[in-house]
Amino acid sequence: MRRYLRLVLLCLGCGLCSLLYAFSQLAVSPEEGAGGRGVKPQAAAASSLARGVRGAAGGPGSAGPAARLGRSHRYSLKIQPVEKMHLAVVACGERLGETVTMLKSAVIFSIKPLQFHVFAEEQLHDSFRDILDSWSFLQTFNYTLYPITFPSENAVEWKKLFKPCASQRLFLPLILKDVDSLLYVDTDILFLRPVDDIWSLLKRFNSTQIAAMAPEHEEPRIGWYNRFARHPYYGKTGVNSGVMLMNMTRMRRKYFKNDMTTVRLRWGDILRPLLKKYKLNITWGDQDLLNIVFFHNPESLFVFPCHWNYRPDHCIYGSNCQEAEEEGIFILHGNRGVYHDDKQPAFRAVYEALRNCSFEVDKVRSLLKPLELELQKTVHTYCGKIYKIFIKQLMKSIRDRYDKPPSER
Repeated sequence: MRRYLRLVLLCLGCGLCSLLYAFSQLAVSPEEGAGGRGVKPQAAAASSLARGVRGAAGGPGSAGPAARLGRSHRYSLKIQPVEKMHLAVVACGERLGETVTMLKSAVIFSIKPLQFHVFAEEQLHDSFRDILDSWSFLQTFNYTLYPITFPSENAVEWKKLFKPCASQRLFLPLILKDVDSLLYVDTDILFLRPVDDIWSLLKRFNSTQIAAMAPEHEEPRIGWYNRFARHPYYGKTGVNSGVMLMNMTRMRRKYFKNDMTTVRLRWGDILRPLLKKYKLNITWGDQDLLNIVFFHNPESLFVFPCHWNYRPDHCIYGSNCQEAEEEGIFILHGNRGVYHDDKQPAFRAVYEALRNCSFEVDKVRSLLKPLELELQKTVHTYCGKIYKIFIKQLMKSIRDRYDKPPSER
């Protein structure tokens, strides 16, 4: 009997030890998880920033450098494809030179690879192809050339609206059906910051926003829409469509409120009746139609500041773009032909500097000094008086892109 009791006590002791060991393992495992894959996203992000590792390099949920090196002999590393930034432009008539200079400015300063969508008249295709093919050594962009195409029912009317081919931009969501997001710019645009910067604004869209543009004017006293428009327009002074960032997937899906019918219409269905109703009341063509659309759907527009679309109107009567005064110009828009006459020599000086610049690193680095000397000759104009805003971001872009080590860009 005594032996039997000893055997029972021994079994109970072994069972108790097993239970204690199991509980101790359960208590330890969460602590181990906190140092590995179970780390909270916020903690992982903070730790990544502390190490100076960018998200694109490490990726969400990736372990630290030491852990990655320790596992490299057992696991192959998957390289994530780099996101391409899609840039579209429409060129007709004598716009070849402007367009090429715009594309060059995008290539010089941008970091991520670019995909150009160039819509042009057939007679310009060979010239575009020759020039862009000569840049192929850069390996930082791809391009596709497209013909100018409008709906067959009223193609002539669309083509002649405002400026030749300008209204092509309205049909980009319907033509580029496989492109999710797109930056459209006029031919007379110059990037003084990387395209990456404006492209990043897509992440700031809320759930209802489908496009982004800048106000047409900052100062209502010199505004056009609020003084002369004979149609609805967005906000207090309207918006300018020379720089237009679009989430085209959302644009294709959305049903738009309008003043033509009680039924909401999709993008492909709203354009023709909109032109039919307002064609006698609009002055700036497709830009006016966009203003009408977003007047009825204001929740769908993200408005970015004037230094993303800086035009002569922002300085011709005195400076009225506060963001440019504080941070410099991000994107220069030389509308009214100011790159090609002497009315606004500050704009022309920047255009000529970029037009004549090559892709050689030393040439880009040496761009600033002669440009600043040219700008100093323009101080007799209102825009020239504040010439430093024309080079402030340009200086930063060159420093960030060409002077910093690749790991810090």
